[in-house]
Amino acid sequence: MRLAQAVLLLGLALLSGCQRSPDGADRPESSREFPGADRPARKSASSAFSTEVERDSVNEAQTIMDMAEIAPGMTVADIGAGAGYYTVRLADRVGRNGRVLAQDIDSGVLVRLGDRVQRERLDNVSIKLGAQDDPRLPDASFDRIFMVHMYHEVAEPYAFLWRLRPALKPGGRVIVVDVDQSNKHHGITPSLLFCEFGALGFRLAKFVRKPELQGYYAEFEAVGERPEPQAIKPCRQAEKPSAGD
Repeated sequence: MRLAQAVLLLGLALLSGCQRSPDGADRPESSREFPGADRPARKSASSAFSTEVERDSVNEAQTIMDMAEIAPGMTVADIGAGAGYYTVRLADRVGRNGRVLAQDIDSGVLVRLGDRVQRERLDNVSIKLGAQDDPRLPDASFDRIFMVHMYHEVAEPYAFLWRLRPALKPGGRVIVVDVDQSNKHHGITPSLLFCEFGALGFRLAKFVRKPELQGYYAEFEAVGERPEPQAIKPCRQAEKPSAGD
């Protein structure tokens, strides 16, 4: 009987550990003026979504860069750059007169990416450490901001997108590639994605599903004024369950 009670108490403790504190005490102080997300953030087990050989075999990066209309001379941010799959390919596409900023919140990953950048002599690439609620991008600097198979990991989407929005140049776009799955399956449904971006004044400009993307492509543009944090209307889980739920 005592063993059963101990197991029950342990299970309750683990369950409570997976839930947000109702008063927001478990959130970063820098996020508390923003609404909390009605979803948990799911960190991938690896910084690599799949191997680069596998991704190149289906022409993933070229397909996405074509859809995003990446051209020589552009300035692009690669958020959640990880091992640098997109960083190195974007660097080649934008050329000597373009720039790529590779950002991640894992300092160890960035050290390894820095070694790769030096080894491959990518002189048009710089590296920056971000935060879970702030990409820490310079204002009015980017033609495109990429978030590939990582947006579902953002724990504070409203604070994050609010601070990301000023980094776009006039006419700049945010590119999201993710999986149409519930958050517990390391994805985000399009309906919830559209709602979260819409809450920050982003308009969907393009949406495409392709097998080689291992998910979907969504492109957003900023319209109107950026809302004040207290005016942001948070999205609630009205999404229908994905296959496998």
